[in-house]
Amino acid sequence: MGVYRKSLSRFAGAFLLLSLLIREYFSLGVANTIILLSKFLSMYKSIAVFCGSKLGNNPLFEQHALELGKWMAANSIKLIYGGGSVGIMGAIADSVMQNGGEAIGVIPKALFKWEVGHQQITELREVEDMHVRKRMMYELCDAAIILPGGNGTLDELFEIVTWNSLDIHSKKIILLNSGGYYNHLLAHLEYSQQQGFLHGDWQEKITVADTPQIIFDAYEKDKS
Repeated sequence: MGVYRKSLSRFAGAFLLLSLLIREYFSLGVANTIILLSKFLSMYKSIAVFCGSKLGNNPLFEQHALELGKWMAANSIKLIYGGGSVGIMGAIADSVMQNGGEAIGVIPKALFKWEVGHQQITELREVEDMHVRKRMMYELCDAAIILPGGNGTLDELFEIVTWNSLDIHSKKIILLNSGGYYNHLLAHLEYSQQQGFLHGDWQEKITVADTPQIIFDAYEKDKS
């Protein structure tokens, strides 16, 4: 019984800490996010979007992808993405193309069948492996937006964040936190920083937007 109470107490403490970290993140506010984004967006001619090859359980994930794709096409911003025709990847590519935009897909040979290489985009590049894919997507883009996704999306996010932290590149990284999908990840980043494992402030490396509209508003603010 004593062991059970200790375990329960530790769990409650961890949950409280997580709640406090999420609350601290949200205290930054939408206005600050728009200010941070508006300094960069008007310069972008191409944006890499890293996202899942599945749609996920929340319809908001797909909705935000469709909105982002439509906005990119309307503003002549070329989509650089993973080349698939399924999941959120397929949703944003279809949205870009249906609204008269351009989309370049980069897909590894091993994933062509798995992610169903998109045949209706501007250009589909087939590469040897995941490493080449990530490097090519980085080289082709001016900035990156991360949408909800699984292990592959997290791998892509942390690789480009690491490059940023090591000054290998300085391209803007925007995390679209659709429906609070990345809340726990953001809390973990904050905790990692508090524990002394991160180089610098993670909020200087990643800009968080809770909705596509925040990105759109920042773009318009920067143009005016």
